[in-house]
Amino acid sequence: MGGDDKVFTLAEVSEHSTKHDCWLVIDGKVYDVTKFLDDHPGGDEVLLSATGKDATDDFEDVGHSTTAKAMLDEYYVGDIDSATITTKTTKYTPPKQPQHNQDKTPEFIIKILQFLVPLLILGLALGIRSYTKA
Repeated sequence: MGGDDKVFTLAEVSEHSTKHDCWLVIDGKVYDVTKFLDDHPGGDEVLLSATGKDATDDFEDVGHSTTAKAMLDEYYVGDIDSATITTKTTKYTPPKQPQHNQDKTPEFIIKILQFLVPLLILGLALGIRSYTKA
């Protein structure tokens, strides 16, 4: 561990966001994972996409093993100044999906047809039944 209890701001950590210099913030600690980029099972892009922010949730969501968590000690460089980390969480908003009504049929016609078609089928079935009974 080479951190010597150094405290970094998120802005300082964000400067280390390339393939040749990659730092991550996980659980309030700063890790220089540059040497691990090529060995990461998920690929280097996964790690690079987690730079410049608190990557704790990203790290925990994957479900890393205790061995992987123990490996972090090897890459520790210091702590993060928690006052520099924004606590706002962005809520995922799915992209707008196209409506099923692609042909621009008015909604009220669709609702009427959803009601009338089953009635017509029922009437036709009753008519056939009464005709065949007679």
